[in-house]
Amino acid sequence: MRSFLIVLSVLLCMPILASAASLVAKVDVSSQTMTVIRHGEVIYRWPVSTARKGKVTPRGSYSPKFLSRHHKSSLYNNAPMPYSIFFRGNYAVHGTNQTSRLGSPVSAGCVRLHTDNAAKLFALVKKHGFKDTRIVVQN
Repeated sequence: MRSFLIVLSVLLCMPILASAASLVAKVDVSSQTMTVIRHGEVIYRWPVSTARKGKVTPRGSYSPKFLSRHHKSSLYNNAPMPYSIFFRGNYAVHGTNQTSRLGSPVSAGCVRLHTDNAAKLFALVKKHGFKDTRIVVQN
């Protein structure tokens, strides 16, 4: 009976352990900020731009799907998207040259960052890997 309870305890804890990522990029849409957390410690907090009125930045928790250092948008006239971290279809976290607009919802749905900060996050994702990184977008 004791060994059964131990096995049951381990099985019940597995989803919690599996969902714990060492790197989390948490996007707060209402405050237009990103908080980067590594091993439970806040290491960065940056202004971002998410979707403008009439557009959507998807909410949820995602693992990165692919990285593209010099990406250009296939949907918006080859707009530069440096240090892109794609997390859901065509949605990505990426750098922008429109830094004066950071902190306001002005994108077509992606999460825009200052390019220097996008480069830092890009490097962290490469270091930690897709399985150990979460991008969390919340209100």
